[in-house]
Amino acid sequence: MIIISARWTDNNIQKYGKQLERLQERFPKVVPRIVNQVGNRSKTQVIRALTKQTGLPRKTIVKAVGNPNTAKPGKLSYEMTTRGGDIRLKYFNAKEIRKGVSATPLGKRTLFEGAFMKAGRFPNRVTVGQFKGHVYRRSGYGMRRDNSKGEMIYQVRSGVFIPKEMTTGETQAAFLRTAEPLLKQRIDAAIVKLLK
Repeated sequence: MIIISARWTDNNIQKYGKQLERLQERFPKVVPRIVNQVGNRSKTQVIRALTKQTGLPRKTIVKAVGNPNTAKPGKLSYEMTTRGGDIRLKYFNAKEIRKGVSATPLGKRTLFEGAFMKAGRFPNRVTVGQFKGHVYRRSGYGMRRDNSKGEMIYQVRSGVFIPKEMTTGETQAAFLRTAEPLLKQRIDAAIVKLLK
């Protein structure tokens, strides 16, 4: 029995093989860099949107978002983390007026009736050092006062939680609008460049 073996090698196949080898070697090093670049650009958009959405000053948001966990070879993720609870009203440009305190949680000027930042009677209000600029309200506000019992005061909170706001609304939309198309565009460009 006679066995005939025929082989045909095309130069294009060899060329593609070399390109694919180069892609396989260099792509894992390039992708983390791309993920970090896109992540940094997205973080800028998140900070911008979160500042508007929460009503907090930009420097507070920058500090709250902090430094991300960036992508490294073998770990292709860019993680922005934040923490925090119900933020005190003091941080929302609070101003005392006759009816209470006016502040801007969630970017909207709101009146907190019965709240105060100073002591004394209007118009001769005085700053209290112990308050440290915080906004307070009496525990029995809005109820009939019983002078036989002492009233407690407590700090007024805004109802704004940075972690919640970071994953909802315009902030989430800004992240998705930036990250998804930009990552695809950059990775496609890297593949084309590496394959030539």
